[in-house]
Amino acid sequence: MNRIEKLFVEKPNGILSVYFTAGYPHLNDTVEVIHSLEKHGVDMVEVGVPFSDPMADGPVIQDSSTKALKNGMSLKKLFCQLEGIRQKCNIPLVLMGYLNPFVQYGIEGVFKKCADIGIDAIIIPDLPFSEYLKYFKPLANKYGVKTIMLITPETSEDRIRKIDSNCDGFIYMVSAAATTGTRESFGEEQLSYFRRINSMSLKLPRLIGFGISNPTTYKDACANSCGAIVGSLFIKLLSTEKSVDAAAKKLIETLGRAN
Repeated sequence: MNRIEKLFVEKPNGILSVYFTAGYPHLNDTVEVIHSLEKHGVDMVEVGVPFSDPMADGPVIQDSSTKALKNGMSLKKLFCQLEGIRQKCNIPLVLMGYLNPFVQYGIEGVFKKCADIGIDAIIIPDLPFSEYLKYFKPLANKYGVKTIMLITPETSEDRIRKIDSNCDGFIYMVSAAATTGTRESFGEEQLSYFRRINSMSLKLPRLIGFGISNPTTYKDACANSCGAIVGSLFIKLLSTEKSVDAAAKKLIETLGRAN
């Protein structure tokens, strides 16, 4: 059983997945960030591949991506950093990035490397679904590395059901048709969207991301899905706290989540 599947079986609610940009704030922080997040009770980690034009990301993640690239981070370097990560890390790891760096590296090479290292899934926000079906799904099946797809409030029911039928792992529910960032609470529009998706009786579990930054949004995400994905909040903490470990600890406290 894949580590992601195992997580959702063992913990059907209250999952916390955390995104960070590899190479930020410093080039060689990647492994320390992963270990610190696991140490403080995070259930899954999304390792972001920095890109020069991160169109789905808000200013916080855009800035971290720019700084990571200036630090010298690349997909090739990231794979080198993650060699041996499974010697001490047991939680699911997801590689998240835009299509261009993956194409430049070589799509099959990415899947093979992920399988070799122990990456459980990849998320590519700008991957067309038709391209996924034609090129990515066969490789995902071949190497046992899941491809996670995103849905938004504007995603049609037909597309959602196609994703549910043709993907595995989980569905990444984007909370609003906007870029990443933090928000104080979810409005009725977002809550209505969450209820609508819940009423569809999809087979795949779901996590809600974009805007999770406090106990209110975290609890709302958990009440309407299997859990929450946090990114911008943690990246802000990496820039303000005295250490990576302190940032991970502060994240748990800020969300009001018992460790």
